[in-house]
Amino acid sequence: MTLLTLPEELRKNDAARQAALNECDIAFLCLPDAAAKQAVALVTSPDTVIIDASTAHRTAPGWAYGFPELGDGFAQAVKIGKRIAVPGCHASGFIALVQPLVSSGLLAKNTLLTCHSVTGYSGGGKAMIAQYEDPSRSPLLNAPRQYGLGQQHKHLPEMRAVTGLEAPPIFCPIVADFYSGMAVTVPLFVSQLKGSMEDVRQLYRSLYTGPVVHWKEICGEEGFFSAAALSGLDRMEISVAGNGDRILLTAQYDNLGKGASGAAVECMNLVLSLAPETGLSL
Repeated sequence: MTLLTLPEELRKNDAARQAALNECDIAFLCLPDAAAKQAVALVTSPDTVIIDASTAHRTAPGWAYGFPELGDGFAQAVKIGKRIAVPGCHASGFIALVQPLVSSGLLAKNTLLTCHSVTGYSGGGKAMIAQYEDPSRSPLLNAPRQYGLGQQHKHLPEMRAVTGLEAPPIFCPIVADFYSGMAVTVPLFVSQLKGSMEDVRQLYRSLYTGPVVHWKEICGEEGFFSAAALSGLDRMEISVAGNGDRILLTAQYDNLGKGASGAAVECMNLVLSLAPETGLSL
């Protein structure tokens, strides 16, 4: 592979950006939404594949949703797609847990759900990283902080659309004082299911058998479910805990791995007909 890069002084030069975008075979976009849309508009080559890590195109018509483990249709769309949207970090866990249940009929589309997600502070980008790593930071950062209080989080549209739910979940994202990692939990009453907890387990066992996303029989470690367990890695582990009345659907991964850059590399591998785990740390 040859990596095409622009010198610092040309990074915001539209002519230089357009030339690079149309020269390359695959372009990764790690930009704010507006800039991502502008970059896509610069592409005229029919051969350039765009892998967009922004929120801009995750529910846009004509874009493949970059989570191939959800089924053959998702995987094939990535393999042949010229426009691929990388899932959001929080959304990846929720969608991995809920989409198969809705698709299989175990969960009705009109079910109202709640999602809790704990993430490391790197998910907030450069500004949040600087805030947490500032020696004179506020003591409030020493404890976990919930955000998205207005229930308008940017991941909610894809969390609804990709799962097939009629309404987005009540979403409770929490950022804590560790660099990277993520733990997503979707609580359910068994009465909400058209089946049992064992039916859910068996569905996940049969679906998530790959090297990147796989089923884990026991949730967490020694009775605790840590968001830092897979920090620095690119895989995702899916589990189910609870009892005959109330269950917890859980996804453990790294917000920078399967929730972001790792997912983008996996999509590139499929476009290039490589094994999906090529170059990833699992």
